[in-house]
Amino acid sequence: MNQSCGILGKKLGMTQVFNPDGTHCTVTAVEVGPCVVVQKRTAEKDGYVALQIGFEDIAERKLNRAEMGVFSKNKVAPKRYLREFRVSAEEAAKYEVGQEIRGDIFEVGQKIDVTGVSIGKGFAGVMKTYGFAGGKASHGVHESFRHGGALGANMTPGRVFKGRKMAGHHSNHRVTVQNVEVVRVFADDNIVFIKGPLPGSRNTLLQLKGAVKGRK
Repeated sequence: MNQSCGILGKKLGMTQVFNPDGTHCTVTAVEVGPCVVVQKRTAEKDGYVALQIGFEDIAERKLNRAEMGVFSKNKVAPKRYLREFRVSAEEAAKYEVGQEIRGDIFEVGQKIDVTGVSIGKGFAGVMKTYGFAGGKASHGVHESFRHGGALGANMTPGRVFKGRKMAGHHSNHRVTVQNVEVVRVFADDNIVFIKGPLPGSRNTLLQLKGAVKGRK
């Protein structure tokens, strides 16, 4: 399992780049960091090893006393977003509280995993959300052309099981896209181009980390 530190960023939008052989590649531009190490979790004190990363400055008046206490204790400027990345003890030893993490932790051709919240599509039925076939449009069928069908038996179990696929809020879920390729790295501007689409709309918060399953 990849235990390298990750970084937080914001989705900027999509564009395309051209390769030396003349082919083009669709990419998503992500503003990564700069982030700062707010806290270090240790196996002795917390039971696991991780780095808590902060991203994007925020005014102190927008945080409560408990939140401000974390930043004051570690002498770090307040941050809007905090996320933890599990790392190995060796990787954690490379970082200190207050240290800045920038986009140059990635390199061109590297495989990474990107996590974000997908775009919400509002209320939707089972045909749009799950691809149900729907009911017949003949032989006396009425008012149930796009319904989901039976939900369960009457006597046994006498209730609807949790997880039953039904109409409801479509998308707006936490999604992880695995093994996507870093196409360009602009270290000075903290911008990376990642091959293909990524979850969310413009300005969506993204978590980027070395691929768990893939290797460079």
